[in-house]
Amino acid sequence: MTETITPNPHVLYPIEGVTRTVYLKNIIKNPNISVGDYTYYDDPEDVYHFEKNVLYHFDFIGDRLVIGKFCQIATGVTFIMNGGNHAMDGFSTYPFKVFSPAWKDASLNPISKGDTSIGHDVWIGNRATIMPGVTVGHGAIIGANSLVTKNIEPYTIVGGNPAVSLKKRFDEDTIAFLLDLCWWDWPIEKITKHVKAITTGDCNTLSKLA
Repeated sequence: MTETITPNPHVLYPIEGVTRTVYLKNIIKNPNISVGDYTYYDDPEDVYHFEKNVLYHFDFIGDRLVIGKFCQIATGVTFIMNGGNHAMDGFSTYPFKVFSPAWKDASLNPISKGDTSIGHDVWIGNRATIMPGVTVGHGAIIGANSLVTKNIEPYTIVGGNPAVSLKKRFDEDTIAFLLDLCWWDWPIEKITKHVKAITTGDCNTLSKLA
């Protein structure tokens, strides 16, 4: 019986001889950033720019960036976290307290919209920006240079500034089938065995595996 060879999610550079593409979870240092297996980030200059592009991510706020499995993240994608929000309940939005002990009595109550969550198998195009608290559904596609300010439904293509829905990738029955299938949660051996069906949209084969 031939043993199935499966890719290793713990390697840094999954493409032999290519250092501009990494399995992202293997370079993440911030405990408030979580990345699933096989999600990759591509950057021709320095893959370690990724965490530098997660902006205003302060420990005292405690928000998390959660990215699913098998996501594809292009160069320059930026996540704006809740630390970029300023308090709006007073007469000034200036964060006095941050800059001087002399202003210790100032209110510092930035608005938090919660965690930012990216589903599984999401493709985020070059230099897209994701705003705080956004949830991106499984299988969504975000166009290059888009500014995402609102939640994105699963298997929806969005683009623009601000990003708007352009179309659904599949009909509603197929989307429901895929969300129920959750192929990204299969053991990697099963994914590898049926990768042709996944990548060619072979519903007949996949429906027998659900």
